[in-house]
This record gives sequence, structure tokens and C-alpha cells, in this order.
Amino acid sequence: MTQFAFGKCLRLLKPSDFQAIFNNAPLRASHKHLLVLARPNGLDRPRLGLVIAKKHIRLAVQRNRIKRIARESFRIQQHKLAGIDAIVLARRELDHFDNAKLQQIFRQQWRRISDKANKHQQTRQQEQTQCQNSRLS
Repeated sequence: MTQFAFGKCLRLLKPSDFQAIFNNAPLRASHKHLLVLARPNGLDRPRLGLVIAKKHIRLAVQRNRIKRIARESFRIQQHKLAGIDAIVLARRELDHFDNAKLQQIFRQQWRRISDKANKHQQTRQQEQTQCQNSRLS
């Protein structure tokens, strides 16, 4: 059975990692109460960063609950997200949903990011192939 742990290697830890995604995030999945920014990282594993602002989610209990659910959904979906750095940004009223609805929202956003990443990778491969073909001719 495959292990889906959420170790330190699956986290965005440095401010420079966060800044790289904020500056250039070709993959985005938006929801009224949530935004996921992502970009390819060149690694064989995905990494996650969380930005759950006190300004949007007032109670620490709610912020921690949202982070817990986000990490758990990421942990479960990590095999589909290999090679992606992602940041989850909470928007207002995300804390009004119950756990089941939050899990559904996160699952939907991870699926959208995964689909966009696959499409992005195919496009890049096609561009590289065309570039190589043009060099040969």
C-alpha cells in the first residue's frame, strides 16, 4: 500500500518559494471562497503552502480547521499533483462551511489544478517538439 504522508518535504517553507508562485502562477483554480495558485516545480513531488489570513478567517479555531482539511485533502491527492508547488489562499466566509463541504471544495480545486497542470505540460512538450523540428529543418 502506498504511503501518503505529509512530511516536511511536501511543504513550502521559504519565503522565496512563496514569492516565486505569487510572481508567476500559470495554474490557478478559483472558488468564491478559495484561491489556489500553482506552478511546476521541477521536482518529483508536490509542495503545499497555506495562506489563511486572520483578516478573512477571524477565529484561530476556524483557521486551524481549514488548514487541517487543506493539508489532508492535499495529502490524499498528492499522487495526482506530482511536480507542482501550490499555495492555498482563503477568502472571506470560507469558515462558514462544514467539514464535508470544505473537503468537497478542496477536492474540486485539486482536480482542476491537476487537469490544468497536465494540459500545461502537454502544451510545453508540443512547443519543445515544434522547436526541435524547426531546428532540424
